[in-house]
Amino acid sequence: MQPVFCWHKSAFCLPMRLNLNKKKFAEIKSQLPIPVFDQDAGLVDLYWQSWLLAWDHVRDLPGMKQTPYMDEGFCDTDIWIWDSCFMALFCKYAPQELFPGTATLENFYHILHGNGELPRIIPQRIAEFADSQRGEATQLYIHIADNPPLFAWAEYENALFSGNVEHLEELLFKNKYLQKHYDFLESLTRRITPRGVRYETCLIKKDLGYLWEGGRSGMDNTPRGRIGKHAAAKRPNNPDMLWLDAICQQALAADCIARLADLLGDEASRSFWDSRYQEKKAIVQEHYWDDRSGFFFDIDCKTHEFYPVLTPASFWPLTAKIASAEQAARTVRAIEDGDKLGGEYPWTSLSRSDADFNGENGMYWRGSIWLPTAYAGLKGCLNYGFFDQARDSALKLLQQMYRTWREYSPHTIWECYNPSCCEPARSCDENNRIVRPDFCGWSALGPISIFIECVIGIYYVDAFKRVVKWNLPGKISGICGIKQLRFGNITADLLASENTITVVSDAAFTLIVDGKSCPIAAGTQTLLRS
Repeated sequence: MQPVFCWHKSAFCLPMRLNLNKKKFAEIKSQLPIPVFDQDAGLVDLYWQSWLLAWDHVRDLPGMKQTPYMDEGFCDTDIWIWDSCFMALFCKYAPQELFPGTATLENFYHILHGNGELPRIIPQRIAEFADSQRGEATQLYIHIADNPPLFAWAEYENALFSGNVEHLEELLFKNKYLQKHYDFLESLTRRITPRGVRYETCLIKKDLGYLWEGGRSGMDNTPRGRIGKHAAAKRPNNPDMLWLDAICQQALAADCIARLADLLGDEASRSFWDSRYQEKKAIVQEHYWDDRSGFFFDIDCKTHEFYPVLTPASFWPLTAKIASAEQAARTVRAIEDGDKLGGEYPWTSLSRSDADFNGENGMYWRGSIWLPTAYAGLKGCLNYGFFDQARDSALKLLQQMYRTWREYSPHTIWECYNPSCCEPARSCDENNRIVRPDFCGWSALGPISIFIECVIGIYYVDAFKRVVKWNLPGKISGICGIKQLRFGNITADLLASENTITVVSDAAFTLIVDGKSCPIAAGTQTLLRS
């Protein structure tokens, strides 16, 4: 790997990527969960390949608040909020000292809500937007401050695995980073450029939600907000549109802060943040649900009319547990419908029946399949008990990733995927380039988190209550499960066959299988499947 030279506070240093050869990965591999899925052993191979590529994204850079940290993997000059949050959502399965998922978020907290600064570097990998030259000193920036606000979600999901009370007390009580970030976004009534950030903010708070922009939302060239059948511009960025995902993500943040406060026994904070969540939930329910079509959509800030462009953003109300049971059921039909977000290759970034859908190569957010939005949508399905739909679409998605890895050269994991075949998608730039390779990065969410939570079916872990929830496949070929699942101070193997479940644990916990509670003692137990 190429070095990235750095100056920080007048000191010269030569930070290198960590020594990430296969021998080194083999040494740490034993500290990761071991999936077992006899039905399709190729998905287990893909799982390990994802960790290997992710290990190559653990980066050491002196001058950062947190180093080593998880690097998104394509540009040395910038760090991204939503990439880092989504990376934390698969790093939760690994020890933080190996894969520093939530620790990476300190690099954003430190700048946006502290008094920190980022170092100057001499980059080797430079994106087209960076005003830098390879080999010349430049400033490292947070790319944008109003990326999807997923810090609290990432912290909550990781807390359920770690059970780390000390970290949560420092996060919520001492530094109040999550509360500060929520309030920061609520305070945006005009565009500003925060210190340490490359670009100005576009998110603007309104009574019923937020104005935003495609790049800030993460869905760069989405046609959402267009006027007419086709988007007239690469990024319509309708100045009158209130973005569904923005209000749902802020609601999710408030809900997760409330849940974290509850884990710490702070009832006053829990109640306060739950009230913020309920306020957002009521607005989404009243204004963003289109009962005629059966989907949540973006709305006009003046007329409150819908912009009926169906994308995975319509699933954020499920991820944030805003939707009613009926609304969730109607929304989930989109991933079962081959004319919408389903089909042989599901979780397209735009409905297949949309006039702007690009079935040839995906054209970035005009149809490509993206792992972060697929994961968020699948979490929404699991929240409402749509396990079969989640498993079916997740299997298709992972099988596409596996076949692309094996059949397409270079053999790797990609930034996003073609909606019509087992190939990487293409970008929306003038060169129509193939999207970025080795993207683990957030694409590791598929072979790791989606595989464990949706396909194997271990969809909920709580180190505080010592609970694991498992939705088993209806029919199991061979063995299905996981070894070395760590949560809190517990390590357990959970393996299911067609008729039995074998659990080996070093401590007691409660296993809930298909809704049935089973007390697990330290040692080995065999349960009969009912």
